[in-house]
Amino acid sequence: MALSVPGYSPSFKKPPETLRLRRKRVRSLGAALPPGERPEPEPRRAPLADRLSLRPFAAAASGSDGGGPATAGRNPFACLDNRPPVAAEPHNGPSRDQQEAPSRFLDSNQENDLLWGEKFPERTAVNELLQTPHVSFSESDIPSSESTELPVDWSIKTRLLFTSSQPFTWADHLKAQEEAQGVIQHCRSTEVTLPQSIQDPKLCTELRCAFQQSLIYWLHPAFPWLSMFPRIGADRKMAGKTSPWSNDETLQHILMNDWSVSFTSLYNLLKTKLCPYFYICTYQFTVLFRAAGLGGNDVITALISPTTRGIREAMKNEGIEFSLPLIKANGHEKKASGTSLGHGEEQAISDEDEEESFSWLEEMGVQDKIKKPDILSIKLRKEKHEVQMDHRPESVVLVKGTNTFTLLNFLINCKSLIATSGPQAGLPPTLLSPIAFRGATMQMLKARSINVKAQGLSEYKDQFSLEITGPIMPHCLHSMTTLLKSSQSGSFSAGLYTHEPTVVFNICPPMDKVLDKDTVHEELANCGLHPKTLHQISQTPVLGKSSLRNVEMSGYIYKWRS
Repeated sequence: MALSVPGYSPSFKKPPETLRLRRKRVRSLGAALPPGERPEPEPRRAPLADRLSLRPFAAAASGSDGGGPATAGRNPFACLDNRPPVAAEPHNGPSRDQQEAPSRFLDSNQENDLLWGEKFPERTAVNELLQTPHVSFSESDIPSSESTELPVDWSIKTRLLFTSSQPFTWADHLKAQEEAQGVIQHCRSTEVTLPQSIQDPKLCTELRCAFQQSLIYWLHPAFPWLSMFPRIGADRKMAGKTSPWSNDETLQHILMNDWSVSFTSLYNLLKTKLCPYFYICTYQFTVLFRAAGLGGNDVITALISPTTRGIREAMKNEGIEFSLPLIKANGHEKKASGTSLGHGEEQAISDEDEEESFSWLEEMGVQDKIKKPDILSIKLRKEKHEVQMDHRPESVVLVKGTNTFTLLNFLINCKSLIATSGPQAGLPPTLLSPIAFRGATMQMLKARSINVKAQGLSEYKDQFSLEITGPIMPHCLHSMTTLLKSSQSGSFSAGLYTHEPTVVFNICPPMDKVLDKDTVHEELANCGLHPKTLHQISQTPVLGKSSLRNVEMSGYIYKWRS
């Protein structure tokens, strides 16, 4: 008689009994079917469908003295995905790797910009090249555009990865004379015109000097131990770094005064059309200032993204007139002004809107039966909608004309421009410019070439790449593609990695009139950019809320996806 054990259930089955029952059930099912119709176990169906054998020596085992076929037991050392070489596959269509390559290529461009500005390890480019062979745009089902010139892209890129069938060895180990010549060409705004195709790029001194010239940009402030771009989401990257100004108000005041002088210098250069554009990168938002004639406007413009309700209210209180280009109401752009309307006029307009919104109740004759929401609830509802678009692309703000000077004073005196806590506490915003300005530091984009073996259909092929990292501004992107057009004989592809908060800078703001391009080029002739680069950035933005992600040149014709 079994002893009663507390918590013991008579229906409990021990694990060995359970396994034994399952084996019996499987065997009985197999015995009931004819030998030719017995189902194969699930792990064996996929390999057999590909005409593979899990037991490569099964034939030898079945030919032993057993007299009958050996029992088909699973080989634990067999590889279920042991596919034959690609060359042995039938060439009825593109291989599995070819079909998956475009998707892998696109996924590589989707950066996690919650931590905008993460560093890329040394092996990133090599791994991407091994995993991502050359992607032909014709094989992708995503529509692309093609032209002899790329559209203007006002977003800041953090990384460019060019790939080509020809080597990039000409970009390595510049001589001291070539490096010095490139710096001088940049400082003197020397125009360099290269032939359409260069036979031996490694021996072309003009190409190597122009490459050095294209890598230069200007930055303020500059600290060798800190990466000053990007600033949004850079707290983790800056954590643990030395910041003597974080708890020293005197040092913070000195840094801010120096920053104000540099900011004012840049704005004066922009106003006199000696600087085409510049960026202000804070820990909360980014500002793009453009000279008159760029972005489709005949006046100075400033785009701020992303913004919050608090920043917009502060700008209103300072009398800065601005608009929200992506927020439209009643078919017209919603404008916010701190000076054009008084409080009484705004209240009257809001009352008129409320009467119009409930006029349909009077038409139905039920205005007395339905309780209208009070003014307070309507105001709270509007504020809720305004808060919901905070930190989103739709919150981009456009400031035009003389209001940009008011914005200058606002940014200089705005206390929320600088973080009060965290790794960025007390650190002034970053100023980025394509030309020199007062207090600026000359910086260089990082460039390195890589040569790897990429697996093709039947053999390994050489694949060459050129990686460029840093704050890559619109003029640099155009200069690089122009150089590679000559050095790579009009055949290369590129993956572009964008600083996501700046993508919305590609929207086309409202234009009062169509500008004469010849007049714009003549007025901005001394802005320090190559005439072809100036012609490219003076185009009307067409990318909208997207940016260039992939570019391919074939036969001197561009194809791109955004």
